[in-house]
Amino acid sequence: MCGPEEASLLRLEEVFSATLTNVNSLVLKPLLLAAPEPSDPWGRECLQLLQQLHKSSQQLWEVTEESLHSLQERLRHPDSTGLESLLLLRDADRVLQAHVEYIKAYTSCMVVQAFQKAARRRSEYWRGQRKALRQLLSGVSSEGSVGASLGQALHQLLARHVQQYVLLLLSLGDTIGERHPTQELVVNAITLFGNLQSFMKQALDQATATQALWHTLRGRPRDVLCTSAHRLLQDSQDMPVTVSPLRAERVLLFDDVLVLLQGHNVHTFDLRLVWVDPGQDGCTFHLLTPEEEFSFCAKDSQAQAVWQWKVTQAVRQALRGKKDFPVLGAGPEPPEPPAHRCAAYTFYAEGRLCQATYEGEWYRGRPHGKGTLKWPDGRNHAGNFCQGLEHGFGIRLLPQASEDRFDCYKCHWRDGMMCGYGICEYSTDEVYKGYFQEGLRHGFGVLESGPQAPQPFRYTGHWERGQKSGYGVEEDGDRGERYIGMWQTGQRHGPGVLVTQAGVCYQGTFQADNTVGTGILLTEDDSLYEGTFSRDLTLMGKGKVTFPNGFTLEGSFGSGAGRGLHTQGVLDTAALPPDPNSTRKRQLGVGAFPVESRWQGVYSPFRDFVCAGCPGDLQEALLGFHVQSSRKLRTSQDYLCCERAHPEDSAGSMEDILEELRQHWESKALQLYLRKALSNSLHPLGKLLRTLMLTFQATYTGVGANKHLQELAQEEVKQHAQELWAAYRGLLRVALQRKGQTLEVDEDTEARDLQVRGLVLPLMLPSFYSELFTLYLLLHEQEDSFYSQGIASLSLFPDTQLLEFLDVQKHLWPLKDLRLTSNQRCSLVRDRCFLSATECLQKIMTTVDPREKLEVLERTYGEIEGTVSRMLGREYKLPMDDLLPLLIYVVSRARIQHLGAEIHLIRDMMDPIHTGGLYDFLLTALESCYEHIQKEDMRLHRLPGHWHSRELW
Repeated sequence: MCGPEEASLLRLEEVFSATLTNVNSLVLKPLLLAAPEPSDPWGRECLQLLQQLHKSSQQLWEVTEESLHSLQERLRHPDSTGLESLLLLRDADRVLQAHVEYIKAYTSCMVVQAFQKAARRRSEYWRGQRKALRQLLSGVSSEGSVGASLGQALHQLLARHVQQYVLLLLSLGDTIGERHPTQELVVNAITLFGNLQSFMKQALDQATATQALWHTLRGRPRDVLCTSAHRLLQDSQDMPVTVSPLRAERVLLFDDVLVLLQGHNVHTFDLRLVWVDPGQDGCTFHLLTPEEEFSFCAKDSQAQAVWQWKVTQAVRQALRGKKDFPVLGAGPEPPEPPAHRCAAYTFYAEGRLCQATYEGEWYRGRPHGKGTLKWPDGRNHAGNFCQGLEHGFGIRLLPQASEDRFDCYKCHWRDGMMCGYGICEYSTDEVYKGYFQEGLRHGFGVLESGPQAPQPFRYTGHWERGQKSGYGVEEDGDRGERYIGMWQTGQRHGPGVLVTQAGVCYQGTFQADNTVGTGILLTEDDSLYEGTFSRDLTLMGKGKVTFPNGFTLEGSFGSGAGRGLHTQGVLDTAALPPDPNSTRKRQLGVGAFPVESRWQGVYSPFRDFVCAGCPGDLQEALLGFHVQSSRKLRTSQDYLCCERAHPEDSAGSMEDILEELRQHWESKALQLYLRKALSNSLHPLGKLLRTLMLTFQATYTGVGANKHLQELAQEEVKQHAQELWAAYRGLLRVALQRKGQTLEVDEDTEARDLQVRGLVLPLMLPSFYSELFTLYLLLHEQEDSFYSQGIASLSLFPDTQLLEFLDVQKHLWPLKDLRLTSNQRCSLVRDRCFLSATECLQKIMTTVDPREKLEVLERTYGEIEGTVSRMLGREYKLPMDDLLPLLIYVVSRARIQHLGAEIHLIRDMMDPIHTGGLYDFLLTALESCYEHIQKEDMRLHRLPGHWHSRELW
């Protein structure tokens, strides 16, 4: 059954709907039809506000019609339609919002006196509508202007309606009782519309106070502040307060800004960027803003409390983007505004941020967190900030003079300056990847020219205060040369090696980019000059030349314009050609720069990272990050991003890395763990290995692939293995410390070398093998050419003739393996004897690990011995006299290219633990075979028609 309250609600909605219709037709539409279109800004603003009021009135009418329809349905079908079907109950929030929007639009019009201004322009219309207006304005005072009366009527229209809503809903709640199913809906509607009454009163009071304020302002303050968006919350003329150090004459607190007036100067502070600090004396509190800090001091504690409370709550409302509902001060005390905020602000004070706009996270008046800085001249910085300064990862674009060209810095920052690892792409197409300190290149870094640069270059090495300093490698593509050595203040200074594309090598001392003192010069044909030089490496002064044939020329050298090189000295032609072994020993740079000090700029960041306890927030700054580098710089803000591991992810992965390391540090699992770590570019050990690979390639590829640098490269690889092991031990120490455990006492030198040569070196050698083996090839090229000639000569022999030539005892010949067809003779068969041993030895070329190469050699020996034992029908241990000719046979049939380079690399890189053991014995035997095969070609040519095998031994 329907009660009288529902019928009263129906009549109330009918009357309100009809009144809204009359308001729209008799008041709002005529106000909007003011002609001509206002030309002044104030007139246009008033027109826009009236349009918004008309729109909100129309929306309120539509909601009222829906409510009316739901009431009508309820009265027509009371048995089938419950109270919950009423829009006023089931969707009270929506009805409430329509009322709130109307109130906001109405008070905005009221603040700028839009009704009065529009009414004056249509005065004739109002005179013709007096009768209708009197009915509409019944109960409104006839005193005052028509515009004021219109404004009063539009407000009272809604106020009376909401008041009647509350009364009828209260009556309805009493009627249905507490146990009724819709009691909760009714109580909610009563609460909402009761709050709406309070909200409406406060909104009207604020609008009235704001409207009155404009009459007290003149000149620039009025022009700046008079806008419909502001609502006055507090005026220092009503409650005095003193501001220091700004000494404001008047303080105005609006709902969105705090204003300090000093004569014609207006200081405006966005409340979203105002932080309130309570004072200690009860009469003072402090305000923090992005560029100002000042104190509010009231005459008594009560005034101070009012100001502080109002400013605090205004800040909170501004951050929420809407006013509190129901009103300030109603209900429980709202929470304090958050210290961390997000907002945009343009700096105006002199300094590096002058006219820059920051948009992002703030903390207590300072940029703090993620944000973006933009300057009017096109500079941009996007990244992390701390207490107002760039701190953490950030990307900065700096515009250059040429159009659409930028320098782009993707770096880590500390206290406003680049510090840590960074990647910088310059408008010249040069790219720097490395470390910074206090905004300058400092530590290890690589600077490379663009691919189309007229004078291409690449520097890989150390920097100090923005200049090349320490050990570094520079390749000059224009001159076709590479410098390896020491630098100071951007110039070659100290011991250095210069390698040219023509194969000429120089080692000596440099000073201010020029050679000084004595040095040595090696040419492609192995001629050697020792003496003094001119600045352009021309022989000048006293010196000695040793030619490849052993001749020497010692004396004074010089040159003149158009005269070429001339000398005065002694030519010695009595000397014999030098031993190739002595020529091979001419290695450059080995004593000039100790291997342990060459790449300290690479090792140091990893040591610092470990010493700091491997903190996740420093992982990128110290170990570098992965980023897709683009040489083409763009103006698009999309460029202010970087595809790299997220810092939080990096921190988390570091924890995982240390935990996994702790679980796999015992010997059985260590090799597998290190293999996995070194192959992972995100693991600290993997990152270190890749950086070391970069330095190695920069030194020993291209022009640097010179045989005289082989020993320099070899000892560098061994040093890298030691540093990788030290890095692993450091990480392990941190991992154990985090679990309250400790690492055993430090390793002694013998134990460390055992792990480095036996464990780490085989795992990391594949990363350097290509460049390193190339140097071995070049160094042993002449020996390998003699060896290849010997192989070619021996390959002409059939199997049985070769076995006889090598003086292999006939009872050891594997003739049972020669399966012949009817047209074959045993004396013509090739590549059939000791086939399994030959195929086994060929696998020595398929691996880069010296230990695996030695294992191949051991299996080859086993295959030879197994074949012989099978032939004899019993187990047979080959003595050296029998093994050597058989091994020569297998080596000649295996036809391994560059066997000399392979042997020397194995010898240099093998684990010292194998010295004197079986592997050492077999390698020595292989070396002996290699030397014999080099001599076979000459000996075969001396044979008169047939050979005598005994002469070979």
